[in-house]
Amino acid sequence: MHPLIAPSILSADFARLADEADAVTGPQGEGADWLHVDVMDAHFVPNLTIGLPVVESLLRATAVPLDCHLMIEDPDRWAPGYAEAGAYNVTVHVEAAEDPVMLAKNLRAAGAMAGLSLKPGTPLEDHLDVLRHYDTLLVMSVEPGFGGQSFLPHVLDKVRTARRLVDTGHLRLLVEIDGGVNADTIEAAAEAGVDCFVAGSAVYSAEDPGRAVRELRAQVLRAAPHRWVT
Repeated sequence: MHPLIAPSILSADFARLADEADAVTGPQGEGADWLHVDVMDAHFVPNLTIGLPVVESLLRATAVPLDCHLMIEDPDRWAPGYAEAGAYNVTVHVEAAEDPVMLAKNLRAAGAMAGLSLKPGTPLEDHLDVLRHYDTLLVMSVEPGFGGQSFLPHVLDKVRTARRLVDTGHLRLLVEIDGGVNADTIEAAAEAGVDCFVAGSAVYSAEDPGRAVRELRAQVLRAAPHRWVT
C-alpha cells in the first residue's frame, strides 16, 4: 500500500471538470488515487456545490475512483444513490445520519465503500461502535462547508487515536483527512497516521496539478517511511 492522494474538485474549475480530472491522472502510484467530490446542500453546511447529476457525468469522464463526501441533510435517503451511480467511496456525516449502521450496510449493498466523517468538534470515542461498520473514517481538519480554510492541528489527536485502534485491530478502516492539507501540513498528518490525504487548493492552484500530487505523496513517504510498502 502507498499513501493515497485525493485531489478535491472543490478547488477545480467547475466548467472544465473532465479536463481537471485528467490533469491529476497518471501512471499507477503517480497520479491521483481518488478524486474527492464535495457535495453540499446549503442546509447541513452553508455552501451549495454539486449533486448527483454532476457526479454521474464525472463518472463517465474519468477512470479515477470517486470519493464522494456528502455534507448533506438526510444522507440515509440520498447517499445510496451515489453508490448506485458508481462512486467508489461514499462518506456521510455522523452528525447528519439517522441510522449510520444501516446506512453503511446500504452503501455497501449498493456497491460502494462506506465512509463516516466527523466534524472537528465531534469526539471519535462516541462513535467507535458505529465505526466498526465502516470502511473509511474521514477526519475533518476544518469546519465543513468551504474550501481554502486553515488546517486545525488539534484534530491530529483524533487521527492518532484512530490509527492506534486500527493498528491494534479494534477498527478495520482507512483513515482519511480533509481540510487545509498542503505542503506545510501534510507531513504532520502523515506522522499522525493518515492513510488518505484530501488536497484541494494545494493541487488545483498549482501550475501543474499532476506534479503537485506527486510532490505531496513524496512528502508523505519522507515523513512516515515506515508505514508504506514501496
